[in-house]
Amino acid sequence: MPAIERIIDISESGARLQVRHENLVVLRGEEKLGSMPLEEVAVLVVSHPAVTYTQAVLSGLMEAGGAFVCCDARRMPNGVLLPLDGHHLHAERLQLQLAATAPTKKRAWQQVVQAKVRNQAALLEKLRGDDGGLAALAERVQSGDPKNVEAQAARRYWPLLFADEGFRRDRDAEGANALLNYGYGVLRGVVGRAIAAAGLHPALGIHHHNRYDAFSLADDLMEPYRPLVDHAVAGWVTAHGMLAPVDKEAKAALIGPLMGRYPAGGETRSFFELVHAAAVSLVQLYQGERKSLVLGDVIY
Repeated sequence: MPAIERIIDISESGARLQVRHENLVVLRGEEKLGSMPLEEVAVLVVSHPAVTYTQAVLSGLMEAGGAFVCCDARRMPNGVLLPLDGHHLHAERLQLQLAATAPTKKRAWQQVVQAKVRNQAALLEKLRGDDGGLAALAERVQSGDPKNVEAQAARRYWPLLFADEGFRRDRDAEGANALLNYGYGVLRGVVGRAIAAAGLHPALGIHHHNRYDAFSLADDLMEPYRPLVDHAVAGWVTAHGMLAPVDKEAKAALIGPLMGRYPAGGETRSFFELVHAAAVSLVQLYQGERKSLVLGDVIY
């Protein structure tokens, strides 16, 4: 992985993107606003409608292993473009995914849900001084989560996180919900990029399976890391109110944790490395080389 990895969000004004000598160049008119090696661009988010880019930008970003996140008229993520050939063993990995048994995928989903609920519990403990019983719930998750502990935890989690009994997740609402949507959209790009780099196909999930969802596996593996975004949103609305808009400053606050470093195995690793390790561990699980996924704790 490159020494430096960035998440670039172009949302405040129109711009023109070009590739020059394997660098991504951002221009406004003839003025050069910035330049960086393509290999350092982990995720490129374009949300301003007046941004233009060439085929060379998209192709160069894919060749460098980056992800492109497209946004809708509300400037919220609505699509992800990932490298098609992110690993030289992609065909072999695809066969592994297709051959994975239902029990194997159910055990993997059990671990994903446990990790998500543990991180939710840690976040509540950190912000509210009480985990709301979520740590105990995490221990009750069974293979495949047949009792839907994930949903049980969510019903306790959201009102406690925002100290608002009436809070509900609504993908069409503004304020805190829109901030969550934006953060999750970028997180999905980060996880999708790691999945492609591991040679896995993002459409072949371990739990999510929707005929219209091309990124089911990204939706699976991002679950344990959602509390990172939740933490940033909770902090932002505490300072700016539950109806705070998704503006430039808010986006910077939400992206920051995704470019942070976290303890793992006695050392610190970037979030990109943690997610990559999770994707690689799924490959090893499918290969029978290990029994558990590497899903690090990200709330401290």
